[in-house]
Amino acid sequence: MIVVAGEALIDLVPQGPGALADLKPALGGGPYNTAVALGRLGSPTAFYSRTSSDAFGEALLDGLRRAGVDVSGVQRGPEPTTLAVATVDASGSAAYSFYVDGTADRLFTAPAALPAGTRAVSFGTCSLVLEPGASAYEELMRAAAGQGLFTALDPNVRAGLIPDADAYRARFKSWLPSVTLLKLSAEDAEWLGGTPDEWLAAGPSAVVVTRGGAGLTVHTRDGAQYSVPGEEVEVVDTIGAGDTVNAALLHGLSAQDALSPQALAVLGPDGWQRLLRFAARAAAITCSRGGAEPPYAAELGEL
Repeated sequence: MIVVAGEALIDLVPQGPGALADLKPALGGGPYNTAVALGRLGSPTAFYSRTSSDAFGEALLDGLRRAGVDVSGVQRGPEPTTLAVATVDASGSAAYSFYVDGTADRLFTAPAALPAGTRAVSFGTCSLVLEPGASAYEELMRAAAGQGLFTALDPNVRAGLIPDADAYRARFKSWLPSVTLLKLSAEDAEWLGGTPDEWLAAGPSAVVVTRGGAGLTVHTRDGAQYSVPGEEVEVVDTIGAGDTVNAALLHGLSAQDALSPQALAVLGPDGWQRLLRFAARAAAITCSRGGAEPPYAAELGEL
């Protein structure tokens, strides 16, 4: 079982040119997209979050169920659902404005225990910024690491939600001893101001950096570095692409029984490049369709 912990929200995505062009609601949130992608790939997955009891919250849960994701760990509340208004540029890249005051997912509380058989826990995005939920997710991350579970982190920086950049950067560094696999975009790496070597020295066994259409690179604890190019595709938008990479990496590592620091250490060039190519292929499919619509296992073929 892979547990994904973090926010679920509604993306309002323009369907044409202009900031207000036929905004269409879409199920989203980085952790939510990761959980759906894992479910579609066939990995046993559970989602831990707090969602509204409003119509948007019900739709979010339905999307998880359709993907085969266990939602028994989702907390519910009467507060509204978080909204994210997307702006998509000519290249398909998306930027977001968030409406988060008083929303349900901010009030997440850490569970007493994770499901039996949990092998990995994934964290990231807004859920690690917005209090008081951020501290609860942080508590869960540290507890999972303390139990020896594989932990994955994608900070997926949303600078507009971060009131004190320096404080967030310091907090990010404090998470690294509890992280097994760090995945982040080149843009996030630049904003955070560190290097893969610095982050590896702080705790993770591997750091994967995504570079959009240019591909992915992994940096490992032993100083190795492996890269693959991106898959060529006609991009509709990039919404959910990074979340799909998260899911593909976790699914692929699980398939290779490599959800441990020891297994990552011996994955080697062939194993890493096969895994990165799988993730690049999955992300390309997501980019080829509007909104966060990650692929199913049948669309990807073998790892």
